Amino acid sequence: MLKRNILWKLLIFWLLCWHNDMSAVAAESNKPVTVYRFNINRMIAPPSWHTSKKAIEAAEKMHAGIILIKMNTYGGTLDAADSIRTKILDCPIPVYVFIDKNAASAGALISIACDSIYMAPGSNIGAATVVDQNGKPLPDKYQSYMRSLMRSTAEATGRNPHIAEAMVDPSISIKGISDSGKVLTFTASEAVKYGYCQAELNSIEEVLQHAGIKHYRIVKYTETFSDSIIGFLIHPFVSGLLIIIILGGIYFELQTPGIGFPLAAAVIAALLYFAPLYIEGLANHFEILLFVVGLILIAVEIFAIPGFGVTGILGITFMVAGLTLSMVRNTGPGLFDYNLNAILKAFSIVIISFFLAIALSIQLTKMLFAKGSFTHLSLEKIQKKEDGYTTASVDYESKIGKSGIALTKLRPVGKVIVDNDTYDALAEIGYVDKDEEIIVVNYHSAQLIVKRKES
Repeated sequence: MLKRNILWKLLIFWLLCWHNDMSAVAAESNKPVTVYRFNINRMIAPPSWHTSKKAIEAAEKMHAGIILIKMNTYGGTLDAADSIRTKILDCPIPVYVFIDKNAASAGALISIACDSIYMAPGSNIGAATVVDQNGKPLPDKYQSYMRSLMRSTAEATGRNPHIAEAMVDPSISIKGISDSGKVLTFTASEAVKYGYCQAELNSIEEVLQHAGIKHYRIVKYTETFSDSIIGFLIHPFVSGLLIIIILGGIYFELQTPGIGFPLAAAVIAALLYFAPLYIEGLANHFEILLFVVGLILIAVEIFAIPGFGVTGILGITFMVAGLTLSMVRNTGPGLFDYNLNAILKAFSIVIISFFLAIALSIQLTKMLFAKGSFTHLSLEKIQKKEDGYTTASVDYESKIGKSGIALTKLRPVGKVIVDNDTYDALAEIGYVDKDEEIIVVNYHSAQLIVKRKES
């Protein structure tokens, strides 16, 4: 009898547990799925990467059930597209894309990285050949890299990699799908037919219904004001303008005595250039340090070492390297793991901005001090030697041929003692060490021109 009572109690306990589990499952099944949605409806560029990164991270933080991208783009830069592609492939949440009208070039790469592709009637996907700003195809090394990206992305998402390659290379022929000599682009119905689209649908609601999601809530990504500012500042065109202001400000500051507005403009531009890139994870401490060291070397060359030599060249090299690498994302754990194509693009932006800054600064200097309202800051008359203006004196002329001692190192400028008097001096050839005997060979601009005295 006792055993029978125990068995009944165990049976009742098991039934209660089973009922609670079923209730929990039913409640879970009725719980709406969180669908996190954001748009890619402009050129694929650093601002698009900024938006995509923020949106995906926000979706992961709230444990969304699905990420849904609404896309309409003609393409853009390869480095930004590759960053978005990688972020999608690494995302633990299923990512769907609804192509509203176009997913061309970089847009096709991003779409193929998604778990599911849906297309609206009249939309297209493909045409992923890498082109320049004039629409002309770039050399094959760029196409080869894009082919490998498309192929590996298609393989990762279970799609036909040869079709992905044919969207890049017109020489690839796929029987019954793509004729040799034409870059592949799918319409919505063709994409469905060849496994590059789940369905041709009219709206996001139809997409979710087709995916079997009946109960859902859509959370839309909304850009904050700071997001908009960062997206604006990291645009390549804006970055180029900031580089021009940085270099132009430094140039103007060197042309005027003291510290003033040009230097302030350069410092502000440098902060606006590096800060958003640092926040976005593009610029790191090493790259910013390169730029700062470059500035210091240039300052040393100008103010401590007369002339322009190795220190100045190193300074310019470090500055250019810092500005360039700050625009490029590390592709691996190493300090120098960069994408070569991205570096070349960033380098071209920096170099073009560098020469534009010099040209504009020279032109602006002429306009301001020759004809503009700042002419009162410069000398209006030229003091010509023929008119009697000269820095020469009988004292300097009388020292020619005399011997003396180098009071300081002459590298190549320093001070010498001649006839117990101290003079500024310039070494005619090479450097002169301190306490070395010298002989005066000439004078110029209140400086004695000297050389080592032969023993």
